[in-house]
Amino acid sequence: MKKDKVFKNDELRDEYKLSDFPAPLVRGKYAERLRESSNLIMLKPEVAEVFPNEEAVNSALLSLIKLAQTTMRLRTK
Repeated sequence: MKKDKVFKNDELRDEYKLSDFPAPLVRGKYAERLRESSNLIMLKPEVAEVFPNEEAVNSALLSLIKLAQTTMRLRTK
């Protein structure tokens, strides 16, 4: 039986050269801006499975903060 030829339909090549890009490449060009202004966090997969959306995460964290503050006030009295 003869195998069919497989054609790649994507436009990506296996290898690129620096000359393929119009502007000079700068490593980490936006890294500092992300560190300063980003409010994104990465959850572990097992944590992300428990919370269906950002409201659920925020609600749980706010409850934990409130509990911790209450506990600390009780201890300091």
